Amino acid sequence: MTPVSGYETFFRRHEGNPILTAADWPYPVHSVFNAGATRLSDGTTLLLCRVEDRSGLSHLCAARSANGIDGWVIDREPTFRSDPERYPEELWGIEDPRITFVEELGKYAVAYTAFSKGGPGVALALTEDFRHFERFGLVMQPDDKDAALLPRRIDGSFALLHRPMTDTGAHIWISLSPDLRNWGGHKLVLQARRGAWWDANKVGLSPPLIETSQGWLMLYHGVRQTAAGCLYRLGAALFDLDKPERCISRGDSWIFGPEAPYERHGDVSNVTFPCGYTLGDDGDTIFLYYGAADTSVALAFGSIRQLLRWLGEHGRT
Repeated sequence: MTPVSGYETFFRRHEGNPILTAADWPYPVHSVFNAGATRLSDGTTLLLCRVEDRSGLSHLCAARSANGIDGWVIDREPTFRSDPERYPEELWGIEDPRITFVEELGKYAVAYTAFSKGGPGVALALTEDFRHFERFGLVMQPDDKDAALLPRRIDGSFALLHRPMTDTGAHIWISLSPDLRNWGGHKLVLQARRGAWWDANKVGLSPPLIETSQGWLMLYHGVRQTAAGCLYRLGAALFDLDKPERCISRGDSWIFGPEAPYERHGDVSNVTFPCGYTLGDDGDTIFLYYGAADTSVALAFGSIRQLLRWLGEHGRT
């Protein structure tokens, strides 16, 4: 990857973007975006897409690909629907999944936003096969979203990153649990900056954290309110492996933002919003799956080594 137009390019867009749209779906839908991602044991890439139907409510639907780029095979009906009779927090749909494989459990943890009259809250489900799901219900009360589980315990506790709305604003927090049901030890880990910064108004976790030898690599979205509306762009930060509440380094500038027409124009313009990633066979290449303008799913490729090098040279605590 080389500098383009005077700045360093961290993510290269796939030439065939967007990779999934409503037109690809086997049943009528309005839009497809904000997909969680994982690689299954056979090497297949699975995207758990947020699908907004023509009622305006969202559900989740799986798409599978041998190479993570094309040839997607989409479930013929919704994979994971809201169940408001048993889980009233899902009355107005389920949104924006993040997937983490938890080796201790031998299962995939899906953190998602459950939306109802009380607002968005963080819900959690476990699955082995993306056919059957064990719901845990709400684990973080409204107003809260943008959540993902770490893949292993920290000092004996499961750890969840999430973004509650508080009196001080929209910032990223970490919480701990012995059993995935009871949560405490809440700590603020990354704040939205004030003033004219690109991430001045809100920040939130994008895909789940990436474990590296230097620390937990966080890709997060930052929001800046402009006269024409909100801009959603991507930044990077690094956190201590043993104390993930401690930020080691945070970049001042955004590293990926809306530029292509399918990112600039859609149901919500000027949005690049990743919810999932997978790693290439080299262990360095990031396949970053992101929602483009709340309308389609797109793909970009990045490098862990490049991001860590940049944070080491230009980041601050």
